[in-house]
Amino acid sequence: MRHAGKLSSRAFTDAMRESFSAEKDLDAFLDYRFKQDGCDGPAYVPVVAGGINANTIHYVSNDMQLKQEDLVLVDAGAKYGGYVTDITRTWPVSGIFTPAQKDLYNLLLSVQRTCVALCRTSSQYSLDKLHQTAYNLLATGLKDLGFNMEHGATHILFPHHVGHYVGLDVHDSPGLSRTRLFEKGMCVTVEPGIYVPKDDRWPRWAHGIGMRIEDSVCVDEESPYVLTTEAVKEVVDIEALKGASTRL
Repeated sequence: MRHAGKLSSRAFTDAMRESFSAEKDLDAFLDYRFKQDGCDGPAYVPVVAGGINANTIHYVSNDMQLKQEDLVLVDAGAKYGGYVTDITRTWPVSGIFTPAQKDLYNLLLSVQRTCVALCRTSSQYSLDKLHQTAYNLLATGLKDLGFNMEHGATHILFPHHVGHYVGLDVHDSPGLSRTRLFEKGMCVTVEPGIYVPKDDRWPRWAHGIGMRIEDSVCVDEESPYVLTTEAVKEVVDIEALKGASTRL
């Protein structure tokens, strides 16, 4: 899983350096890189969702054009030796975040980092407790950004669970309860997201933005091991990648 995570992460980072005009081209790039680097291939049907397509959680059409002003959400990973990895990154097609995109992204990244740090046995957390933490942090952060968070707003803007078990399958151990406390050696995903419908209930500057940040994480006693750490996710690092590519 470490090997699959390392190679998958590097493929993501290399994809961020490139320019793609269509979702299918980005999809093909990752498929090629996973296999070229020695993995068995994609671990599952990837999501490559530009713009508002990211608001469809399990979007797999991957056949639309990419617009320079939009974000692209990519959920993919490679399989190696029967084991899988699961990564999601969201980045601007142009390589530069708009102020609105950056505000939402930095909130999401802060929540994701907090949740990753809790993937240790000493936290006495479970996936369900982790989800509640992500839910509460997103609700507070979105309210600070001007969102009306009354009447179930968080469920609309963050409609899926924060994570699942991962290993031999992308959704591994389906019979293992998400209420079970973390144990050393468990592997889980941490994937909070924000998806803003085009609805007058939400700030107009955020309409249509969809984003998710996901890592595969191995639980340890005090310090979680992030299997997918080489896929960059800081705003400054993402923007620097495209800038460096342009200068070559």
